[in-house]
Amino acid sequence: MLLKPVVLALILVSGLIGLTMIYAAWQGVVILRHFDLANSHPRQLALERKTYLISTILSYVMLFELLSLFLFIYAGEDLHHLFVGAMCAVGTFTVNSYGYTALLLKIASSLGCGIWLIINHLDNQGYDYPLIRTKYAFLLPLTALVLFEAYVQFGFFAHMAPNRITSCCGAVFSDEATTLTASLAHLPPALTQVLFWGGLLALIRSGIHFLATGQGARLFAWIAASMFVIGILAVLSFISVYWYELPTHHCPFCLLKAEYDWIGYPLYAALLLLGICGAGVGAVEQAAGIPSLAATLPRLQRRLCQAALVGAGLLAAIALWPLLVSDFTLG
Repeated sequence: MLLKPVVLALILVSGLIGLTMIYAAWQGVVILRHFDLANSHPRQLALERKTYLISTILSYVMLFELLSLFLFIYAGEDLHHLFVGAMCAVGTFTVNSYGYTALLLKIASSLGCGIWLIINHLDNQGYDYPLIRTKYAFLLPLTALVLFEAYVQFGFFAHMAPNRITSCCGAVFSDEATTLTASLAHLPPALTQVLFWGGLLALIRSGIHFLATGQGARLFAWIAASMFVIGILAVLSFISVYWYELPTHHCPFCLLKAEYDWIGYPLYAALLLLGICGAGVGAVEQAAGIPSLAATLPRLQRRLCQAALVGAGLLAAIALWPLLVSDFTLG
């Protein structure tokens, strides 16, 4: 199983990302202990040059980490035909105990890397490295998370047994299933629709208020982060059902198939855009009042807010489309 091209790519990318982040975290500890812009010691000059190099490398590394999330999801879909009983990525991720843990860790790592990229970008706009301690302090637990994710991902691929009988999505998300995912999939559709559409309206309202006044960054960030979670629940509860036109089919991975126009990829990209950019508006709010970022911060927050609203708009469009073109209803 480890010799499959998509598996080799994921393991190689995770290994390179992990090694790079270990080195960056080690240098981050040195920077946290010794960085002092008022000091003209040669070591300080070396640290300033080094932090620029590390930030540049990490920007590419964390971008690859974000992209690897979609490659991992694709791998789940691509490998399912190797397992007896699997009909989609659900069968792949349930082939051993590592699968869903690896997926959740991938999502968490991607969100963390996205936030770090935003903080790093803002820090690079200031002439006095105003957020250097913040971003390297954040890098340390993020590195631990990425390394743990790489370990679990390797365990997932290494412990795959092609002759093992696994579960199809119909069984995993059935009414009789007692798992957490099945319980979430069978939340009352009326409740999740109220939360989803009401949350989107609240997000748009708070976003417009922020763009107009520059106030309410943290509120917008909290609503966006909540909508990331609510969006996932909505996919399980009713968005997937409307796309399949089957009231018992709640699988979030069959949306990745060609018969549904691979709509799952833009759907999950929209969720990720909404979650990262929306939360990023609040994450950089701590920089308010820093003189070197007085002009840059509001401009960056506006762009992040606009990007989050674009993600929300795409998410709403994907959720609405089957309602507009189909006669199917949930009753």
